[in-house]
Amino acid sequence: MKFGVVLDCLKRPIKEGIKIAGSLKLQGVQAYATGGPFSHQGLSAEDKVFYKNLLKENGVCFSALCADMGGYGFQIEKDNAERVEKTKRIIDLAVEFNAKAITTHIGVIPSDKTEKRYKVMLDALTECGLYAKEKGVTMAIETGPEDAKTLKAFLDDTKGGVGVNLDPANFVMVTDQDPVEAVYLLKDYIVHTHVKDGVMLTKTDPKIIYDHFANGGIDDLNTRDYFKETPVGQGSVDFKAYFKALKDIGYDGYLTIEREAGPDPEGDTKLALDYIKKVLEQI
Repeated sequence: MKFGVVLDCLKRPIKEGIKIAGSLKLQGVQAYATGGPFSHQGLSAEDKVFYKNLLKENGVCFSALCADMGGYGFQIEKDNAERVEKTKRIIDLAVEFNAKAITTHIGVIPSDKTEKRYKVMLDALTECGLYAKEKGVTMAIETGPEDAKTLKAFLDDTKGGVGVNLDPANFVMVTDQDPVEAVYLLKDYIVHTHVKDGVMLTKTDPKIIYDHFANGGIDDLNTRDYFKETPVGQGSVDFKAYFKALKDIGYDGYLTIEREAGPDPEGDTKLALDYIKKVLEQI
């Protein structure tokens, strides 16, 4: 498996983040492409050449691009035409940078397929997925709001090009889903992973938590009483069992470190990398 980091989590300009990743001997980085300096809308031809050279100089590549647009994902039908088109442009950008996946939260998938929201989301993801498949990219849904069984049923209803960005911490913090069980259930769809840790403080309906996320963003999420994100290895994720499960299914892609909270993201990234390597040696 390969190691990466979500650049935004380093809380440094993207240029510095790429250099930090290189100094840590990481193979991959993940950048947000919905806004900021690497926005799919704002990059000039000169910018693209600059970033391609910078990545090469530092020995890293994009493990994935983040296409998360916030809000309610693809739950609201009237918003989806614009969101689908933006997603397609991010897929195009991924192709330019040879990234094989884009990741995003899509909202809360209903377990009841007869709910109108289910079809609204499925139609949007199917269109994005077919476009991604045509381009050799996978649109990877980040785990979190629903259990693995519900997510798999949804994925089975798409028509290709849609996969999973598996975040074990989202499962333990929000859904109370065993990440190991999720790996085996979602094995045919996992194309990218995040390495993040945390603990659940209060169990509640995940939709309540993701409504906070939709309305207030990640800052609102982390100030709630429902869960707490921790440095990797200090939360509830059993990483030894989790990494073993990934090996069992033949996953050899990226383990991309994500640290959304805390005062020392660079230090926590270094600690996470050391921890990951140590655990992998024990398997």
